[in-house]
Amino acid sequence: MKKVLFTISLLMSFGFAFSQGSTDYGGGLKFNLNPEGTKYMRFIAWNQIWLRSSEMNPGTMIGDEAITKQEDIGLRRLRLLAYAQISPRYMIVTHIGINNQTFINGGASGSGGTGGYGNGKKPGLFFHDAWNEYAVVLPKENKPFSLSLGGGLHYYMGLSRMTMSSTLNYLTIDAPIFNWPLIENSDQFARQIGIFAKGKYDRFEYRLSLNKPFATNNVPVDVTNSDLARAVDNNHNAKWSKAGYFEYHFFDKESNFLPFKVGTYLGTKKMFNVGAGFYTAPSSTVISVNGEIEKHATNLFAGDVFLDLPVGKKEKKMAVTAYSVFYSYDFGPNYLRNIGIMNEGVADAAFTGNKALAGPGNLQPMIGTGTIWYTQAGFLLPNSSEKPKVRIQPYAALSHKNFEALEKSSNQFDFGTNFFLDGHHAKITAQYSNRPVYTAVDKIDSYKGEFLLQLQIYL
Repeated sequence: MKKVLFTISLLMSFGFAFSQGSTDYGGGLKFNLNPEGTKYMRFIAWNQIWLRSSEMNPGTMIGDEAITKQEDIGLRRLRLLAYAQISPRYMIVTHIGINNQTFINGGASGSGGTGGYGNGKKPGLFFHDAWNEYAVVLPKENKPFSLSLGGGLHYYMGLSRMTMSSTLNYLTIDAPIFNWPLIENSDQFARQIGIFAKGKYDRFEYRLSLNKPFATNNVPVDVTNSDLARAVDNNHNAKWSKAGYFEYHFFDKESNFLPFKVGTYLGTKKMFNVGAGFYTAPSSTVISVNGEIEKHATNLFAGDVFLDLPVGKKEKKMAVTAYSVFYSYDFGPNYLRNIGIMNEGVADAAFTGNKALAGPGNLQPMIGTGTIWYTQAGFLLPNSSEKPKVRIQPYAALSHKNFEALEKSSNQFDFGTNFFLDGHHAKITAQYSNRPVYTAVDKIDSYKGEFLLQLQIYL
């Protein structure tokens, strides 16, 4: 009976965490495998569709046409997650999907031109997560310590709350991307293969992992002056990486059933968490000076604060959400990565003006050796009726980046509003963002803007 009650409490906790703002969703798509409900399988499916109007970096072509602005629609995420609890101690998690498909890119490997496997068509479905987990110490009312061990392709990558964020319930339209500092280089879409330990002691939560990073083989540019050397990802037979995140919950305790951290609870919980984390990998980047290769370690650290509180009169159901994180990144000398979400642009060889250092399309300096401070805040507006058809949550975010490879730091902002039709299960998000256009390491020539509209459904 105790095991049954414990399993039911876990399900209620997880169902609550994954149904922010909607009382109709309940336990979701769950199938019991025995009458007691102690063995079950649950499915979560979600789609995020983006419509965009974007100013392009100077020197951009799309489809052999020189452009300065682009409008499009794309599939940001199409995902299916399934997990099975076959006993109170043992769980299997599988997560598959695609990301970033547009009319011209994001298709299957080798697709291009015209025809059945033309540009952007038939993207490859792949595993995002695939791990097994065993609860060594189950939490009990009089013994607040818990411990679970697991292994596989996993998301327990340490560093920060947003590094392990859920993509279902962001406050802003998306993550800022630099919260996943290894993205698609030494990880597989923010995951690595390894083993992990997670658990709690009362209000203290911990996550630790030991992983084998995916192999990288980028070739550094050889320089004669070491001050000009730029590190690139090159770990070949990668050494083991280590990661961890530690968090204290001052108010409500947060579920750690799955790794995915909630972006905004819409006032359904009272949260104030403070956390800190790290990621380290030896001999993971290299530079070349006068033909000599020099290896460098990756050492990443972060500290963050998360606040989500109901405010005002209870019947108005207002809430404030805020999150702030500071990243200290060291990938080796002058390391810099330029990234653009669903970037469709290619370089225009005929362009004679000042090109963006980051490259064409919507590329920007995203990740590098240096520091990043990111803060977001939003306010859930009061109910206008007992059963409002739409809840509205305006928000804003600010990013400050200071990279070693660039002599001038940058400030970027996002402004937007969530329109909740049924909590996070059905919502529309509108957002305007800007990004810097560097034409020299010490010069930001301009800031380019991007308007995005997201349609999200998840079950």
